[in-house]
Parts: sequence; C-alpha cells; structure tokens
Amino acid sequence: MSSVKSTARFSRLGRSPGIINGTRLNVADNSGAREVMMVGVIGVKTRLRRVPFATVGDMIVVTVKKGKTELIGQVMRAIVVRQRKPYRRPDGTWIAFEDNACVIVTPEGNPKGSEIRGPVAREAAERWPGIANLATLVV
Repeated sequence: MSSVKSTARFSRLGRSPGIINGTRLNVADNSGAREVMMVGVIGVKTRLRRVPFATVGDMIVVTVKKGKTELIGQVMRAIVVRQRKPYRRPDGTWIAFEDNACVIVTPEGNPKGSEIRGPVAREAAERWPGIANLATLVV
C-alpha cells in the first residue's frame, strides 16, 4: 500500500459524510433554482455498491427539483457550502449548520448567481475563491 494520498481524497480526510446520493439541498444563490438533489460527486471513485458522499467544499452533480420552470430537471454542478451533520475542524472545534445548502457553479467552479444568501463554511471559501468573493458571511 502506498502512503501517498491523492489531493481530492486528502481534503476530505476525517470529514463526516453529510451529503449522500438522493440528499435534497437548498440553493444558497440567486441562480433561479431553489432546491436540488445530489446525484454524484466529482472526483470520487468508490467501491462497488458503496454510496459516494460529499462534505463541505466538495463539487457535486445535482438535478434541479424546485425553482424556475426552465431549470427543473436540468443536471448541473454545485459546491456544498453548508451541511447539517457536525464535522470537526483541525483546531478541534465542531461545526454544524441549520440546513444543507449548495451554490450552483459552472464546470470551472465559478458561481452562476451574483449573490450568496446565508453563511458559507470556511472550508468552501478557502477552496473556491469565486464563492469567497460573493459570500457575505464566512463561518
């Protein structure tokens, strides 16, 4: 076994699996979608029949369930900015939010909306500078 970790897996190390396939998330931006459902995680390969999970700061594939009629059913990418399940930061503090929320982004990681409502986790803001620029409150 190699002791070298890939960069995609290393950033998720020790995080609680808060978002899995089928999880409904609120959309925290003004892109037109209000609620989405996660259908996949970008850059995660798992074992057969293991459910892939996402945590704060991960890019996921979502389908729009509620929002503008032209967006419903479309498959998009999003970044998780809040999760309900408590997770531990390296300094020892535990953090949890009131809801599961994401921001709709382009495949490059630039937000489609022009504002983000509610708090954004520090892990997501550090990893995605476009989200950090639009965030009004970083926790």
